[in-house]
Formats: sequence, C-alpha cells, structure tokens
Amino acid sequence: MKLKSVSIILAMLLLCSGCSFNKETILSFFQKSTPVRSTPEGLYSQGTAEYQKSNYKKAREYYTRLKEEYPLHELAILAELGIADSYYSDKDYSEAELAYQDFTSLYPTNENVPYAIYQRGMCHFEQIGAIDRDQTETLKAKGEFERLVARFPQSKFSILAEKMIRGCKLKLAEHEFYVGNLYFKWKKYAAALKRFEEITRNYAGVGLDLKVETYIAQTKTRLAEEEKAQKLKEEKEKAKAKEEKAKP
Repeated sequence: MKLKSVSIILAMLLLCSGCSFNKETILSFFQKSTPVRSTPEGLYSQGTAEYQKSNYKKAREYYTRLKEEYPLHELAILAELGIADSYYSDKDYSEAELAYQDFTSLYPTNENVPYAIYQRGMCHFEQIGAIDRDQTETLKAKGEFERLVARFPQSKFSILAEKMIRGCKLKLAEHEFYVGNLYFKWKKYAAALKRFEEITRNYAGVGLDLKVETYIAQTKTRLAEEEKAQKLKEEKEKAKAKEEKAKP
C-alpha cells in the first residue's frame, strides 16, 4: 500500500503540466517526505545534529523519542544526558538541574556522573546574582562542586570544580564585604567587624585579604574611639550627677 501511494505521488509529479522536475527535485521531495529512521542510532544522530545547530527543543524531541522507544538501549543513557545538556544550553537552568539530577539517580555508577554533578553546580552558578543580592545559588553551586571533589577526587571535572569553588568563595566574600562596608558607612562598627572577620575565617586566600585586614583595623579603631567617647560621656554624667547631689 505504501509503495502504491509513493508511485501515485511520483506519477503526479511527472505528469504535472507546465512543471519541470529534475532528478535533484524529486530526490529532495522524497528526502523531506521520508520520516527519520526510528532506530536508536538514527534518533541519537538526529538529536545530536539538531543540538549542534542550536535547535535545542528539536534535539530534546529526538532524545526523548530514543529514551521512550528504546529505554534499555545504551544510547538511551546518553539521550538522558543530552536532554539535560539541551536545557542547559538553552539557559533553562532549573529544568537542566532537574534533568542532571534524574541522570545521577537513574545511573549512579555511570562514568558520566561526575560530569552531571559538575553541570548541576554550573546550573546554580549561572543563576548567581549581583553581590548585593541573596547568595543562595552561590551556596548551592559551591555545595555541588564540593560534593563532586569529595566523591570523585581523581576526575578531570573535579579539577574544574576546584576552580569553581574558589569562584564561589570569592562571590560569597564579596557579598560579605559589601554588607560589612554598608554597616561601616552607617557607623554600625560592631556589625561591620563581624562581617569582615567572617571573611578572614571562611574565605581567606580568595583575593580580599589585604583589603579586609585594612577595614578590620579601621573598624577596630572606630570601635575604640566610640568606646572612649562613651566612657568620657559616662564620666561627665557621673561628675554632673555628683555636683547636683552636692548642691545645698
């Protein structure tokens, strides 16, 4: 039946009056009309081709077909990863993070697990806001990278993760310094000192050491001046109270 339909279409093309068809035109027609070969290799190949052309949604369609039609095939594992990568490249980081999580849950012993954990960290890292914003995503990214280094210290992705951990620590240190500097400007020196000292405890060696040490020294000086001024004020108040008491 299928061959008969194709023959009819071909006949119509050739007999169409006023039309001129060459070999390339007819070949092009059949290439466009023929569905993608539904094999694991064919579906994965098409998905990869679409991914390389930045057609991420189309790529996911092929990878999803492969995963659903051939769930036990070895390429289904790579298709699962391809789906996650397509979301990541499409900057849909929330969906990508979930997809990478699905991969590590479904295939915990797969050789690509370190990559998936690294990418989960990158999903959070890509969503980090400015230093004056909440740093929850920074903490989550740092946690994923540290987990990767702890579980797979020999992986090449752990080497990359260590660099990203440093980047996360720098972001967190800059946020703490930003808040501390605000307190310093508002003359809330005790709160400022707490923030600056937290940087020295938790984020030493990320590039803010000298600046933080300078601010700690200045903050302690201001605190000492405040304490001295407060003491003088109390002494004057006591002296005044004593004079008032001594009056007849």
